[in-house]
Amino acid sequence: MKFIDEVNITLASGRGGPGCVSFRRESMQARGGPDGGNGGKGGSVVIRTSRHINSLVDIRRNKKYSAQSGQMGMGRQKSGQDGEDFVLVVPEGTVLRNLEGEIVVDMTGISEYTLLKGGRGGMGNEFFKNSVNQAPEYAQPGEEGEELEVKLELKLIADVGIVGFPNAGKSTLISRISAAKPKIADYPFTTLTPNLGVVKAGDYSSFVVADIPGLVKGAHSGVGLGIQFLKHIERTRLFIHLIDASGMSGRDPLDDYNDINNELKMYDETNSDKEGFFPLATRPQFVVLNKIDTLSEKQLHKLKQKFKEASGQEPYAISAVTGTNIKEFIQELARQILVEKEEEQT
Repeated sequence: MKFIDEVNITLASGRGGPGCVSFRRESMQARGGPDGGNGGKGGSVVIRTSRHINSLVDIRRNKKYSAQSGQMGMGRQKSGQDGEDFVLVVPEGTVLRNLEGEIVVDMTGISEYTLLKGGRGGMGNEFFKNSVNQAPEYAQPGEEGEELEVKLELKLIADVGIVGFPNAGKSTLISRISAAKPKIADYPFTTLTPNLGVVKAGDYSSFVVADIPGLVKGAHSGVGLGIQFLKHIERTRLFIHLIDASGMSGRDPLDDYNDINNELKMYDETNSDKEGFFPLATRPQFVVLNKIDTLSEKQLHKLKQKFKEASGQEPYAISAVTGTNIKEFIQELARQILVEKEEEQT
């Protein structure tokens, strides 16, 4: 399925049905009392989330979605039928913004939300009968529905985001630790869309990891695939900062580490005034040296010392290809996620 994470559409609730002007017809009585029924209520627009979809591609097919209007009231005091609600099903984590960029509703942790209410149905002429006017010849029109142009913005929900240069081994890692099967190849930008993977960490524990396309120096200004996918890791609790330790790319691993962190800072500066934005540069990171199967012990020790001095933390050393140290790494990752969750609850 094609991955689409932004869509502009117009949504409209249904108009209320008009009330009816009607008079009873009985034998020997040409015109009885008023018996016009009320119009039906217009359908509302409801936003509903689903865990079974992870793209907005199906929504993009139409520019406008409308709920049904209510039916007109009828004689013999029969009310018109209510219009059916229109239910827009979106992935969890979808944000709806108005044309000014303000958040209308963030569907994170919300299963269903009534965005636009349908118009009220008009009252029939029977409703207006009183002691002064026994035969009103008017009824109430139905209330107009509401209309809103919105931008749907999908932000994937995951516990951990993987960031790093292209070919750092992100797709290999997520395929190693989860059942996700992203495309893996030995050339840059193999990953063109985000991938999610569920990682089991014991019999009763699991967490979700998001792999996004690789960043490069200058991504904030559009180099490579740019930073368009960084929004998908805004909601993660922490990052795996994956670094190609082999040096086979021709780049210095520490330069890669600094360049990615700089791109995160630039992304924050660009989006800091955006409503609902979550800064990335201050997110806890697991600094992970990948492809250590290509290094000697001496080379690895020297590199770890270099990173420890630069980052202030002991880097993890793994090989996503061979599985070296993966089990211990997952356990530590799961433990840290649990700590983050407990801190959020306090």
